[in-house]
Amino acid sequence: MKDKIPADGLTTLFQPETLLPTQFFAALGQKAHAQGERRLMVAVLEDALECFQKHFWATDSRGRQLCADAERWLLSDDTSWLFSFVNICHTLGIHPLFLRRGLAQWKAQQLAPGGPEVRRPRAKSTLRPAAKRGTAPTRLLRTASKT
Repeated sequence: MKDKIPADGLTTLFQPETLLPTQFFAALGQKAHAQGERRLMVAVLEDALECFQKHFWATDSRGRQLCADAERWLLSDDTSWLFSFVNICHTLGIHPLFLRRGLAQWKAQQLAPGGPEVRRPRAKSTLRPAAKRGTAPTRLLRTASKT
């Protein structure tokens, strides 16, 4: 025998759901919160790229440590925490291997004899070398997100 739907059950099926203003604005707030998380993820990724490139030729221990930490984070495949490199890339629509390949090429160019910019360790100076044109972290980010 076919199950019959009671008349009152059918009417409740097609009735619009009631949404309180607090529920509506809470849902909007969650969207804005998600956008804030995306901006934070972009900032974390940009900072890692900048630390890696800016401190690549560092002669002081702090600069070398910042570069090593950034490189370790960029090469990590750990997905157990929200702000891991792989999770950030997936959230932002960036292919992690593509970005890593670009960084490996940049590093190889820096280390190549007579590379684009040969830097020799100098005596301690408070001046920072100017960033090389075309290797800014945001440019790498824009290029990686296009694929």
